[in-house]
Amino acid sequence: QVQLVESGGGSVQAGGSLKLSCAASGYIFSSNCMGWFRQAPGKEREAVAAISTNGGSTYYADSVKGRFTISHDNVKNTVTLVVNGLKPEDTAMYYCASDAGGFCVGGSWSEADIGYWGHGTQVTVSS
Repeated sequence: QVQLVESGGGSVQAGGSLKLSCAASGYIFSSNCMGWFRQAPGKEREAVAAISTNGGSTYYADSVKGRFTISHDNVKNTVTLVVNGLKPEDTAMYYCASDAGGFCVGGSWSEADIGYWGHGTQVTVSS
């Protein structure tokens, strides 16, 4: 059974930083992408960042480029998202996600690519 467990959300002031972590268990894929989506109240869920576990290719949404950094630990099978320069518009529930085909290497990542979801961790940024 595949499980994705997030940690590290919280409440910060604008300009602050957080580190979100996701631990994956229950599967081994030869090549897949892991990463994060977020959903703010009243908005659709959007891909934020993803990384290929085989090669390290990354995807970032334009709105987070230069502020968010994603990394993957192949030994621990965890993915980490360091979020700097947080803005109130970054406030959302952040979901860890994984596909089974490495779809993020093409320069985009969508919900249709995702096979597994975490339960989410809340990030709240106050102005």
